[in-house]
Amino acid sequence: MSQDIFSTAGQATPDKTWTLFLDRDGVVNKEIIGSYVTTPAEFEFCPKSPEAIAALSEIFGKIIIVTNQRGVGRGLMSLDGLHEIHKLMREKIAATGGRIDKVYVATSLNDDDHNRKPNQGMALQAKQDFPQIDFHKSIMVGNSISDMEFGKRLGMHTVFVTTKHEPLALPNDLVDEQFGSLYEWAQSIAASTVAA
Repeated sequence: MSQDIFSTAGQATPDKTWTLFLDRDGVVNKEIIGSYVTTPAEFEFCPKSPEAIAALSEIFGKIIIVTNQRGVGRGLMSLDGLHEIHKLMREKIAATGGRIDKVYVATSLNDDDHNRKPNQGMALQAKQDFPQIDFHKSIMVGNSISDMEFGKRLGMHTVFVTTKHEPLALPNDLVDEQFGSLYEWAQSIAASTVAA
């Protein structure tokens, strides 16, 4: 990848030709450890994540959520119920001035399923729906190693948020940047974009 799209600190400096891929649980909304968000009433945003997405919407051409939702496969919620959660999420983000262009979900119980991260299916669906997506001009933000593997398999820049795990020792082959939350990273990327 051309080095001119990175700052001297190795931080990506995206613009409207770039795509942002976000994990959902633990990045956009608070994760229920050991369980699932199964109803709109259980959905609670991470602190300042709608504000983060509003700021990021000014920078990125597309913002895509890619989320493993095994709770559907386990029968703990219906696909329609999951769509209701995402409808609420997108409405509240829009009310804050942000946008989510599309949400892709992997509901299979099988780790080998093409769509389940770290496998690439959801990203390939996004590329089919939005042909302008260039994975080498994309960033994956997630809070699990499988998110980082997903991003790297596609050649993306990766950002690890430490809402579930302890910070990783850097440098790390899977992680380009590391922050405490989506909001912290959004502040950093917005500052670097202005500086650029």
